[in-house]
Amino acid sequence: MGWIITLIVGGLIGWLASKVMGTDAQQGIIANVLVGIIGSALGRWVFGSVLGIGAADSAGAFSLTGLGFGILGAVILLFVLKLLGVFK
Repeated sequence: MGWIITLIVGGLIGWLASKVMGTDAQQGIIANVLVGIIGSALGRWVFGSVLGIGAADSAGAFSLTGLGFGILGAVILLFVLKLLGVFK
């Protein structure tokens, strides 16, 4: 059951981040899930471990704070992917 929740929340986070970055027309559901999961891990690492924001440990969890840090991490990931030319 945990994997199903992970996929759903990852897809939601990836979709919201793609809306923020304007890449929603270029990626499908699989890319949204991957961007959401990887972005949540990135958000937890950047904001929790590097910057020391304690609330960032909930990144990717199904809470308002967790979704927020997950989306921020996914936006950072999409920004880097745009710089590398993966998305236009």
